[in-house]
Amino acid sequence: MHSTLALAYGQAASPMAAPGAASSRIVRFAAEDWPPFITRSLPADGMSGAMVSAVFERLGYAVKYEYFPWKRAMQFGLASPRYAGLLAVWRTPEREKLCHFSVPVGNTQGVLAYLKEDGAPGATLADLGKLRIGTVAGYANGEQFDGMVARGELKTEEGLNDATNLKKLLIKRYRVIVIERHVLQHLLMGRNFSKAERERIGIIESVFKERPVHVCFQRDAQGALWQKRFNEAARDVDTARLERDYWKRLDQSLATAPSSP
Repeated sequence: MHSTLALAYGQAASPMAAPGAASSRIVRFAAEDWPPFITRSLPADGMSGAMVSAVFERLGYAVKYEYFPWKRAMQFGLASPRYAGLLAVWRTPEREKLCHFSVPVGNTQGVLAYLKEDGAPGATLADLGKLRIGTVAGYANGEQFDGMVARGELKTEEGLNDATNLKKLLIKRYRVIVIERHVLQHLLMGRNFSKAERERIGIIESVFKERPVHVCFQRDAQGALWQKRFNEAARDVDTARLERDYWKRLDQSLATAPSSP
């Protein structure tokens, strides 16, 4: 995966109701469909969705996720009174001004994906200086990468989403793309990519560090209170085990899924 922000409950509740106030006990978040982290296509709305729902269950709330393209998810999550915020979001210095960040609700590992037939593009970011690199519009890719892009040391082209970028890689529009490891695996095992296409993809895992994703609560006193209560409740949830078990079940289901022709 990305102001004023008000909590939104069901129709009977005031959007400005304090956490724990009597209400229909529903809290809504805006999100981009970003499988397998947050998505309507997987059980419990993906791994991060499952984790956030488990924490809110301890607080006595049900969670509803509503999906938009990334830029709209950011816009609605930060500004619409319908939502409590958005997820799943990487933490950056710029976003600290927009969000009260939760404890991690998942961990991501960025990789460089390339075509095996063209050979690995290099082992470091410096090796990519003259190559066209596919990224997703609005995504942060770590301070080192983003800094090199800002200084003109890397040439990037922004695509609409990861699936589009992967298609462009396969037709050699890009020499390499930046993509999250679990996202890549999930895309390649889906129906939109064949077994032959999967076998063409190679990855470099050594360039990016593991990065957590978070819930972005509103940047005001009420959002700070939600952040505090969420983080306290998260201590009573074995989030590490939940994440490990979710990936294990997903890996097993992908491994047994029928291959595309």
